Amino acid sequence: MIKNLYKRIKSLREQKGLSQEFMAGKLGLSRPTYIQIEKGEREINLSEVQKIGDLFKLSFEELISGQDPASSRVELKKAKKTKAQKPEVRISVPQEKVEKFKETLLYILERIGARPNIGEAVVCKLMYFIDFDYYEKFEEQLIGAKYIKNHFGPTPVAFPEIVAQMEQDGELVRVTKKYFQHDQKKYLPLRSAELSKFSAQEKELIDWEIERFKDFNATKMRDYSHKDVPWIGTEDLQPINYEAVFSRVDEFSVRKYDEN
Repeated sequence: MIKNLYKRIKSLREQKGLSQEFMAGKLGLSRPTYIQIEKGEREINLSEVQKIGDLFKLSFEELISGQDPASSRVELKKAKKTKAQKPEVRISVPQEKVEKFKETLLYILERIGARPNIGEAVVCKLMYFIDFDYYEKFEEQLIGAKYIKNHFGPTPVAFPEIVAQMEQDGELVRVTKKYFQHDQKKYLPLRSAELSKFSAQEKELIDWEIERFKDFNATKMRDYSHKDVPWIGTEDLQPINYEAVFSRVDEFSVRKYDEN
């Protein structure tokens, strides 16, 4: 088996935020045995390679070559400025707005990023609730990011690439701190968010979400997000459908519906 395959598997797992225990379970192995695979101390058989390929939606060739399918790549292109038109129907396909993504992230970090409980995991799920709650309430997209279901909860696919670009542009800095016994990845803003990018309606919802989740840690945020219908109804590592918000239970719904 190709030597780089073991590093490739570890890299894919870490990119998706999956635990070694989760991967071991998917392969029907113990965690120590799976760790041996990542270290290259145990050969992986074709059946296991197939399972990993299926999990990450990669063919055998893509898995061993290190290439991702073109359809899954995230392109950070700024949307062209066009005359605003109100859609006649709801848009269920994520319409990612990179600038809105950046300003929302910076605003969250400005408001609560210095709190000891606020690390990357909390920020990612907070952005999920901002996006999905806004969509349920107004049937319009705020950020419109694409989120996938992973072991730790909803995750914005573009987060690593956008954050890396922002770090390179001097808009934020990444730090690692200890939160109890665990390493916690945090981000500190190096500039203020441009609030002019948001409508009054958008900012009001973002402020509301920040207030209700500001005291949540990663575990509490994960457990809460796992009870939301859009996450429950999605297969592992698959995109979460915005339209699922209209099937939410009362605990999660942010919209008052007519009884009729």
